[in-house]
Amino acid sequence: MAETIVVGRTPRRGIWGWMLFDWAAQPFFTVVTTFIFGPYFVSRMATDPAMGQAAWGYGIAAAGLVIAILSPVLGSIADQTGPRKPWIGFFATIKIFSLCMLWFAEPGSALVPVVLFFSLASVAAEFSIVFNDSMMPRLVSKEDIGKVSNIAWGLGYLGGMIVLIFVVAFLAGSPDTGKTIIGADPLFGIDSRLGEDARATGPISALWYFIFILPMFLFTPDSGKGMAIGPAVREGLAELKSTLGEVRKRSGIFRFLIARMVYQDGVNALLGLGGAFAAAMFGWTITEIGIYGIILNVVAIFGCLVASRLDTTLGSKAVVVMSLVLLTLATIGIVSTGPGYTLFGLWQMPGADGPGLFSTPAEKAYIAFGLLIGIAFGPVQASSRSYMARSVSADEAGRYFGIYALSGRATSFLAPFLVASVTAAAGSPRLGMAMIILFLLGGLLVLLGTPYPADEVE
Repeated sequence: MAETIVVGRTPRRGIWGWMLFDWAAQPFFTVVTTFIFGPYFVSRMATDPAMGQAAWGYGIAAAGLVIAILSPVLGSIADQTGPRKPWIGFFATIKIFSLCMLWFAEPGSALVPVVLFFSLASVAAEFSIVFNDSMMPRLVSKEDIGKVSNIAWGLGYLGGMIVLIFVVAFLAGSPDTGKTIIGADPLFGIDSRLGEDARATGPISALWYFIFILPMFLFTPDSGKGMAIGPAVREGLAELKSTLGEVRKRSGIFRFLIARMVYQDGVNALLGLGGAFAAAMFGWTITEIGIYGIILNVVAIFGCLVASRLDTTLGSKAVVVMSLVLLTLATIGIVSTGPGYTLFGLWQMPGADGPGLFSTPAEKAYIAFGLLIGIAFGPVQASSRSYMARSVSADEAGRYFGIYALSGRATSFLAPFLVASVTAAAGSPRLGMAMIILFLLGGLLVLLGTPYPADEVE
């Protein structure tokens, strides 16, 4: 993380303040969405894992639909009002409150309110990311965008991993002994039998977010003041209409946005549902799913650091293409693995579940495929962000990053909805998860024909 960053006119502490936003935001995605709370919701709150996966998938889909509709509107309005920080602060308040409400998600309680607060936190988190990302072209030169974006993403995974380690080591008690993995009693009198170790991830993520977005507010330069909110809304909506017409004429950017719309849908579904899928299939405890998450985050940090160099030397497109290939192979691997086998049964891996962690060969195979996800899921998102930032000017960054968020969410309800619906109809979480492969491959095929940077004439 000590790599030299050239920042031009922006003070170094301003760049680090901006990058710490990812550090602050990532624990929500790591411990709530993917590795702790999501699997708890699917495997312990719901009476049936298939029903739980379906409900969780529908929650992700609902949030994606709201994000898709409003992100470009907010991005265009932000270009008119100028400063991004007030918007980030507003949505941070919603996110923090919603995360704190997850503490009340007791086993056997109603699923709908929990899904509602999770979806609300997801919406607020993504809207904040729109405004944070749109600050980047004003802060960093185009030569350094890929490096800064990937290092920021790596910092995010480091932050998420630290919170995950804290939960596993100090809060998650064994169902058998009540002790954590380090042999201690859970802190704060946490009772894992009541799901309190998983439920605590909401308030913990909220506190972490509140503390570590402060450097961005204190040190990172913001845009100058623009219009008042009323005229800004009117002008922003008019500009959005114009931009949506304009982007169709900028064929390279339009093609990139279509590609990202498809593959990011698959990435979002894989991150949102992959941990819950593993927990339900192998009966993993909070400790096991947490350690799995720690392994993936360690690999993700390494992947982002390597990608920060590759993005500078090979370009953002090459990094995104390589990442999508790895994610496709990994997804095929995990959906082809089950108790006693992998690769759709071509490789039988018998072995009884023992007392140790990940004791069967099939679980070890699942983790091996998970390592590919760890390597790729950070770079595919960070280099997509730098791909876009290199393709637009600073003056149009807000509206184009709003459309960029739209492209990442326009159909983001579709993959979780398809996974949830196929799971519910077939009664097979495995068949539902296989739908993700279609999105990863489809986006990759469109991206291969896209120029780089995307605003270059083909």
